[in-house]
Parts: sequence; C-alpha cells; structure tokens
Amino acid sequence: MAAKARVDALRAAGRSITDFTIGEPDFPTPPHIVEAGVAALHEGHTRYTGSTGTPALRQAIVDKLARENTLHYAPEDIVVGNGAKHIIYNAFAATLNDGDEVIIPTPFWVSYPDMVAINGGTPVIVPSAAAQGFKLSAAALEAAITPRTRWLVLNTPNNPSGAVYTESELQALCEVLMRHPQVWLMTDEIYEHFVYGGARHLSPLQVEPALTARTLVVNGMSKAYAMTGWRIGYGAGPRVLMKALALLISQSTTCPGAMCQAAAVVALNGPQQCVAEGAALFAARAVRMVELLDAIPGIACKRPDGAFYAFPSVEALIGRITPQGKPLQNDVEVMLYFLEQAGVATIDGTSYGQAGYLRVSFATSMEQIEKGCAQLADAVAQLKAG
Repeated sequence: MAAKARVDALRAAGRSITDFTIGEPDFPTPPHIVEAGVAALHEGHTRYTGSTGTPALRQAIVDKLARENTLHYAPEDIVVGNGAKHIIYNAFAATLNDGDEVIIPTPFWVSYPDMVAINGGTPVIVPSAAAQGFKLSAAALEAAITPRTRWLVLNTPNNPSGAVYTESELQALCEVLMRHPQVWLMTDEIYEHFVYGGARHLSPLQVEPALTARTLVVNGMSKAYAMTGWRIGYGAGPRVLMKALALLISQSTTCPGAMCQAAAVVALNGPQQCVAEGAALFAARAVRMVELLDAIPGIACKRPDGAFYAFPSVEALIGRITPQGKPLQNDVEVMLYFLEQAGVATIDGTSYGQAGYLRVSFATSMEQIEKGCAQLADAVAQLKAG
C-alpha cells in the first residue's frame, strides 16, 4: 500500500511510472461475477447477513474445498471475512496471549509479523535461503519451536518468492508438527490457482489430515477471481476457533457485504474457465519477466513456481555507484534508485524479511513488462563499479 501511494504521488507530479508493485490481478472481475453482484443489489441483498457469512456462501466454500482440495468441512466450520487478511488477523486476536510465539519463515508477506505483534504475540522469524528455494525446512522448524510456540504460518504458493512446497516437503514439516501438539498451523493458500511448470499446489491437510483439529486454512476470492475490492475471504478450521472468529466479527465488522457474498457464491459455483485463463496469462508473463530480468547484469532471477511475483536478487548491485555519485548500500536503496532513475516501482526484499532482493509483480501487461525491464536494464547500465 505504501509503494502504491508513492507511485500515485509520482504520477500526480507528472512522472511516467511503470508499476511492478501490484499485488492484484490487472484484469477486471469476470463479467458473470459482476452481473451476479448487480443482480444481488436489485434482489435486495443490501442488509446485514450472519457474522460468519451467508448459508449459501458457506456451502459454496464447503463444496469448493471438497471439489478442489479434497478437504471436507461442514458449513459450521467456515467463517467468511472481509478478505483473507481479516481472517488471519482475527485468528491471532482470538488465540494469542502476550509472549506467545508465531513462527514465520522468510520471505514473508509483510503483514504477518505486524498482525502477530499488534495482538501481543512475538513473531519468530526463521530464515529460508535461496539455495533451499525459499522454503522452510523441517530441521529449521524443529529448532524454532519452544513451549511458547502457538502457530506456524505457512504460505504456499508464497508471496513474495513464488515458492510452492512439494508433497515431501510438506510431509516433513507435518511430521514435526505432529510431535508438538501445542503448535497450530495457519496455511495461507490465497495463490493456490497460480502455479507453473511442474509445480502443484497441495494443502498441508491433504498430506497430513491428522492436523485438521489444529489447522486454519485461509483463502479468498481476491486473487483467483480478480475480486480484490470485493473483500471476501474465508477460513476453514476447528469449530472452537470458528466460534471465536464469529464472536470477534460480530463485535467489530458485523459481517461482509451481502451483495459481495452473493457474487462470491456465483464465482465459486459457476464456470471456472476464468481462473484457468488467468493462470495461463500469468504463466506466460512469468517466463518473459524472468527472462528479461535475468539478462540484466547484476540481477539474478529464477522462475517462480507460483503466485504472480518474481523475486530477483540484486545483491550484485549493492556497492555500485549511481550517476549522482551515491553508492547503493542495500536493496532499499536499489529499489529507490530504480524508482527515481528508471521510473520503475518495485518493493524491497527487506520488507519481506529477505534483504538483497526485490519483489517484482508480473500482474501487469506484457507491454509494461517489456517496457519496465528495458528501463531497469538502462538504469543498471548507468551504474559504476564501487
């Protein structure tokens, strides 16, 4: 959000900015879903709903989880929120006491540690190296667990790295969790439909169903259906946790928008071709963006297995001198240099717990990808050795 505000300010000042910060699909919500929202308004879906979501939407989520993920829940195990973030925040609010620890592997979505901290918890940041594909190892998880550990947060496909955990990697992590019954698992699967090459999305519960009683599956409509502004996310989990989430929602936001929930029912129950088309579009963009970035001297980029971000290393640029005579001291300064010199907006890896990298979104047109990468190449060519 801060990066977007900076881009908007520069554009308002007359600068032409190629925006690679975008964390949402660049295409509109599919027409049949929009029409469902409009129809819902005309049909009177303009009032409060139950705090956990409408019965129709909760049933649609149950059906979706069974159909696509072979996960079996009852409607009473589902809570609908104002976006997936809402579910995650409330889960921490419901379960964390002061000093409780939450294990968060790097690189992480920027909101996880802050949501833990604001609810009195202690984020335990566990580094995951590029050599391991930016994935948490079973040994690192085991070493991070203490008697105060309350949650492990696992995000696959990952924002920002695009890492997708394999079945064997998930099995190894689940085996560790099975030895520590006080640790719950929060699995953020919001990018599940965007996987590329030979990668395949699996929910940890498909690998180890025995963890169901202490796992919260988080998902939503924002990415797969290009519905970021509709603000519909959901959680599936143990009923004791779902009751706590419902209580928090009832005393804070009351419920998600009724018309948005009606549109979400149509999205989940209707044709899924729009999701497949979006995934194919992102797959093609991923190939091109990685190809262009990796060809720039000083930038090293591997193809992501999922999500819609590339996560290139810019460590080789640190220490180089800008045309203004200033040395680039870290990835934040590289990011700012690209913004000011090239007119290309990216996000520093430090914000995601992974210094020396940039998050570069390919949720934008191929034309913008070509243009932006050419601008980055030109900016890099202007740097001098330190």
